[in-house]
Amino acid sequence: MKENVPNNVEVGERIRKIREELKMNRETFSEMIDISDVFLGQIERGERSLSLKTLCRIVSFTGSSTDFILFGTMEENATINKINRILNRSSDTMILYIYELITASFSFFKTHKEK
Repeated sequence: MKENVPNNVEVGERIRKIREELKMNRETFSEMIDISDVFLGQIERGERSLSLKTLCRIVSFTGSSTDFILFGTMEENATINKINRILNRSSDTMILYIYELITASFSFFKTHKEK
């Protein structure tokens, strides 16, 4: 059976891609996830592994999935990542409100779709 272990170089490349899509330099991104820019550079080059704590911070800050970061198995969607970033910073009440807006919008478009 093939062992499914994350490859540090590939993980680092995906983190760099995420950071660049956010149009952030290494220094700013590293500040947002509370690590040094030197350590972030080592992670992005695959020289060092990231901890679970750092992975969680990246996921929380960027809205990216752990599956994508670790294994590249989930296709990234920039709009979904933006929505996830908003949701990660929202209260439970706000999340419920956003959910109700999405549900109402979905119902509206479903009943009024162009024929």
